[in-house]
Amino acid sequence: MKNLAERHQRFFDLHQSGCFVIPNPWDMGSARMMAASGAVALATTSAGFAFTLGRPDMGRVTRDEALRHAEDVVRATPLPVSGDFENGFADAPDDVAETIRLAAEVGLSGCSIEDTRMVEGNPAYAFDLAVERIRAATDAARSLGRPFILCARADGVMNGVYDLDEAIRRIQAFEKAGADLVYVPVPPGPEELRRVVQSVKVPVNGLAAGPLRQLKVPDFAALGVRRISLGSMIARVTHAAIAEQMDAIVKDGSFAKLSAAASGDVINRMLAAGAGETGHE
Repeated sequence: MKNLAERHQRFFDLHQSGCFVIPNPWDMGSARMMAASGAVALATTSAGFAFTLGRPDMGRVTRDEALRHAEDVVRATPLPVSGDFENGFADAPDDVAETIRLAAEVGLSGCSIEDTRMVEGNPAYAFDLAVERIRAATDAARSLGRPFILCARADGVMNGVYDLDEAIRRIQAFEKAGADLVYVPVPPGPEELRRVVQSVKVPVNGLAAGPLRQLKVPDFAALGVRRISLGSMIARVTHAAIAEQMDAIVKDGSFAKLSAAASGDVINRMLAAGAGETGHE
């Protein structure tokens, strides 16, 4: 895709039918490798990016940092990119709307907004405020004059602060508020995910994590999921490799596990291919 307008339209079109996977890079290199591997779109990961800064997930990254990172990922490949922007880096609806406008300015084709407060314990926003925040975000997205997929997340099931019934009540209200896509991360299993999908008319994002890691793409599609994200899962796989390698080196004095390393030539080819038509840093 030669320009941002084409990317934005492509991202919109991907959400209209079928089922696709949107992997989550944490830097320009991982974005290019994912693009070279056949990804059709990308989304940032708040946790994966926080890890690169040496920080835990959940509210430790600023809006300015997230925007600069998102702009890097947009520049890394010719693919459309969505931003994982946690709670919109704000509590007030007007400030969330400003985050959406800034997200659009750095070239994002969409953005997700959570109903989680970034304070100790990560409680959910009260229902009415959660809905107002999504309404403000969708109004800002509509005012852009171009396609922008606003994903409204109900994270309370994953965070253990409300049950599936409340999650469904919230996503139904988010749909009425104008969200293009809704998302309940980590429901207990496939049947609960099916219930989420059947509770709304807008497309649903499914997360390949927890018990749903055992599903394949056709399984998600059969449940009616439109988009499958990976969150921080691939980033965490790389961190597992770091831990495993260092454990062998420090505890056993062995370098044998380094034989699992990818070839530098292969990585170089993938980085070049993933850059596509952008061809610049």
